[in-house]
Amino acid sequence: MAQVASEQLQKYLDPKVLAKVTRLDLQARLVVEGFISGLHRSPFHGYSVEFASHREYVPGDDIKHIDWKVQAKTDRFYIKQYEEETNLKATFLLDASESMRYPPADETARNGRMSKYDYAGAVAASLAFLLLQQQDAVGLAVFDDRLRTHLAPSASQGAIKSFVRAIDVNEPKAKTSLEAICHAVAEKIPRRGLVCLISDLFADLDSVVRGLQHFRHYEHEVMVLHVMDADELTFPFEGNTMFRGLEDTGKLTIRPRALRQGYLDAVDRFCRQAKRRCTAGRIDYKLVSTADYLDAALCAFLAARAAAARKASAKR
Repeated sequence: MAQVASEQLQKYLDPKVLAKVTRLDLQARLVVEGFISGLHRSPFHGYSVEFASHREYVPGDDIKHIDWKVQAKTDRFYIKQYEEETNLKATFLLDASESMRYPPADETARNGRMSKYDYAGAVAASLAFLLLQQQDAVGLAVFDDRLRTHLAPSASQGAIKSFVRAIDVNEPKAKTSLEAICHAVAEKIPRRGLVCLISDLFADLDSVVRGLQHFRHYEHEVMVLHVMDADELTFPFEGNTMFRGLEDTGKLTIRPRALRQGYLDAVDRFCRQAKRRCTAGRIDYKLVSTADYLDAALCAFLAARAAAARKASAKR
């Protein structure tokens, strides 16, 4: 791809703009390059550099280790640091249950929106692309009530193709069985690494936490990116509206205004409880709206990685 101005690249952090890009591998590349191009203006700059194993160039460094792609985006020189013994093995758990299909395809096409699954897939692919650039290994588990696809962590050049293909071929259509999936995947990756769940968490929180604790038992770092649609967080509906449950929960016609405040209170309690339960279980948690620029999710991920690195360094 020809060099694009940083301002142009950063527009792809907007989910409405990104939704117009049909190829997931290209989405991931545009998101990451747009994100990196803005690093020098970001309050998360320090987190990103620490995680990415870059440091600023100082006179005397071998110029062959300069990351020229970052220099082209930021006009600053950074040295790539390769430490084989600290390379990360990351596994992404991507929720493909039916509730992740919201909003429906006709609405996403009409309004240029991304469904929760499309947004979550773009986040997972972008983080995988970023990790692979740093010589780390990425794996993927796509699930609903069963494990649909499992890719063991790989740092090969073709890993991103397998990664995005697995996301593309799956379509949200069944219920969630998150606890069982966590137990199954945990037994497939016993070596310590990073596990990142990307889900709307529409499941019993007790069972979700029990499943995630299986990864903690194996001393994995665990992070949850809680993806909610903007409609779910703001309830903008007017007039009599029929709501249809996406996981066999039936239909209901209501007057949204009469229920809005009660609904918003319930959602707030749910999100606060999810965060509290994750924090108590030593699991990093970040709520992300599909209306958020994708750098919100990337920054949360990098900040969690930086905090984990600081803790590990303090123990040594």
